[in-house]
Amino acid sequence: MDAELFPRSRTQVAPGAVHVPDWLDARAQRELLDACREWARPPAGLRTVRTPGGGTMTARQVCLGWHWYPYGYARTVVDGDGAPVKPFPDRLGALAHRAVTDTLGAGTARDAAYDVALVNFYDGDARMGMHRDSDEKADAPVVSLSLGDTCVFRFGNTETRTRPHTDVELRSGDLFVFGGPSRFAYHGVPKVHAGTAPRELGLTGRLNITVRVSGL
Repeated sequence: MDAELFPRSRTQVAPGAVHVPDWLDARAQRELLDACREWARPPAGLRTVRTPGGGTMTARQVCLGWHWYPYGYARTVVDGDGAPVKPFPDRLGALAHRAVTDTLGAGTARDAAYDVALVNFYDGDARMGMHRDSDEKADAPVVSLSLGDTCVFRFGNTETRTRPHTDVELRSGDLFVFGGPSRFAYHGVPKVHAGTAPRELGLTGRLNITVRVSGL
């Protein structure tokens, strides 16, 4: 937002959980959006995720490196078109390492082999319930990047889906990293503010790129 009364600043939301506003500049956001559009094309493209109970997630998803499905990982889109998952780009691994270094310090993820990304697309009505990223066999920090519409990101605790939690406004270009004691904290997206994406980005909706170490 231009000419804010109080410019946004880096915040430690919880031990090991850090929010950095405007971490990606306008050019980096456009380049990442272009990549997301390519990744979303079939085969192994953007899909609706169905839960074991028969429900569907309102955010649609495409995976890179490993295919996530509730609740595990595979090398093919086992709950979609069956195609091999798209490869994990080295650039995302390098971006994740830089993000962790910038937020949690050098050496925090020095040996972490980032190898999986989940790209979630939210339209104005999409939500994400409180959940933990616990299907990985590694505890390296999770790196989350936002593009497009602003959302309310609810970051909770490691014990329960309920309070205490903190609501953080994530805008296009923002970085959120959580590791250490916050690695398995519950988190979700209760609201997306439709129509708030930067006009020059050319995106209707919100993209969240979450980069992880699978440990597989």
